[in-house]
Amino acid sequence: MLRLTDLALPLDHTPADLDAAVASRLEIAPTDLERVTVVRRGNDARRKNAIKLIYSLDVEVRDEPDVLARFAGDQHVRPAPDTAYKFVTRAPEGYAGPRPVVIGAGPCGLLAALVLAQMGLRPIIIERGKAVRERTQDTWGLWRRSELNPESNVQFGEGGAGTFSDGKLYSRIKDSRHLGRKVLTEFVKAGAPDDILTEAHPHIGTFRLVTMVMSMRETIEALGGEYRFSTRVDDFAIEEDADGTRRLKGLHLSDGEFLETGHVIMAVGHSARDTFEVLHERGVHVEAKPFAIGVRIEHPQSWIDKARFGPCAGNPILGAASYATSYQAGNGRTVYSFCMCPGGRVVASSSEEGGVVTNGMSQYSRAEFNANSGLVVDITPERDFPGHPLAGIALQRKFEKLAFTAGGSTYKAPGQKLGDFLAGRASTELGEVIPSYQPGVHLTDLAQCLPDYVVEAIREALPVFGRQVPGYDHPDVVMTGVETRTSSPVRFTRGRDFQSLNTRGLYPAGEGAGYAGGILSAAVDGIRVAEALALDLVPVEAGA
Repeated sequence: MLRLTDLALPLDHTPADLDAAVASRLEIAPTDLERVTVVRRGNDARRKNAIKLIYSLDVEVRDEPDVLARFAGDQHVRPAPDTAYKFVTRAPEGYAGPRPVVIGAGPCGLLAALVLAQMGLRPIIIERGKAVRERTQDTWGLWRRSELNPESNVQFGEGGAGTFSDGKLYSRIKDSRHLGRKVLTEFVKAGAPDDILTEAHPHIGTFRLVTMVMSMRETIEALGGEYRFSTRVDDFAIEEDADGTRRLKGLHLSDGEFLETGHVIMAVGHSARDTFEVLHERGVHVEAKPFAIGVRIEHPQSWIDKARFGPCAGNPILGAASYATSYQAGNGRTVYSFCMCPGGRVVASSSEEGGVVTNGMSQYSRAEFNANSGLVVDITPERDFPGHPLAGIALQRKFEKLAFTAGGSTYKAPGQKLGDFLAGRASTELGEVIPSYQPGVHLTDLAQCLPDYVVEAIREALPVFGRQVPGYDHPDVVMTGVETRTSSPVRFTRGRDFQSLNTRGLYPAGEGAGYAGGILSAAVDGIRVAEALALDLVPVEAGA
């Protein structure tokens, strides 16, 4: 089978046009073309009057050796890669050895647990939040009634923070083993739409993620896995061997149980601040890492569609348009768009009482009125929170609490029109753009709950982004604060074996540990870490 890439066709092409284009590109007769399978489809919208679809295809032809010989050296015509997932080991039948523990049931923990279960290792999954259906009710409690459950919310619970997001499933990670394909394939088995396997920028949306997560839990349980919801890890038992090696011996759980274990994947997500603090107290190696702070910015989706697609706006193949922006401000800060959610809404994402946190979410249809994205500025430990590995947490908390106060201390978010933000005055009324955040927006001056250097950099960047995306800097555009959970403010350093640099048996993983940035990359990291743990429990010879 051949892999043909970078094949461009008009937006309105037919299936017959695709076959004809393939035969023409490979310089073969149409009768020599046996089958064409779409691997990936994206679009090139640089010319808005002539938007093209860009394909990667797997192609079966009558005389494959001849075609490969004629196109030797052409990077767009190659043998198709083998993308099937291959397990690194498997437990022997009737395995009764130690059961690995996975802390956290977000994308990282979910895929780690699934792969461990498929290898016959019967993992135990510890999740401080509730099962996804119950968790959804708690999340609505904040959105509809301003009632926060600190243990079950947008950040904590089955499915992780990604459940209440746009459900984006693309990343820029290097993936030579096609682990991302494994993730997408498992998602489709669990009920995700088939097109996530082919779209260049696939997404799922919240409602579908909920049912997928439940289906994957059932699969894990059927393979011998065990879930423990509403159970928090309060402490880690770590002992030192005679040679000075630190080893994990077990977990102290919130229900009073001591769970003896020497193999734990820590996939707690970027908001498990109390867990970070306990690990630091126990001497687990941790370091501060960069993240970003800013706001959510909302535009009518129709404005973005027109800006990106011109006369093709509204075409169902293109769907709701997105954008990506970046600018280096004069004060040395990078301002950029983050987690862009077409046709979605801004959501309350607090996990601690007395703080306001914003994030973006959309459904699979991306059919809601507004587009939103994070508009954030880079923060670095050396420059902004030096001296302590957990200092970034304190910085996040500071501005979340200021946002809570600026919003009226009721979990309403502070908001401001873009024109007023540029002018340095508080907003008192809305214009054309109606914010989507629930439980509501309190108009004010966002400068009071953001660092001065963030305000300065965003003010400089907005007119630039307005030239890149027409309408972006319209004065009635609404900005809502604050966006602080862009990524983990810490990294639990690990070695080449994926174990903590100074604590054997502890496997930091995913976004919370500082090794991922989104659903797909977190899930892929979960697989990699699960493989390393499995090989420690069941070396290849034993599992052969």
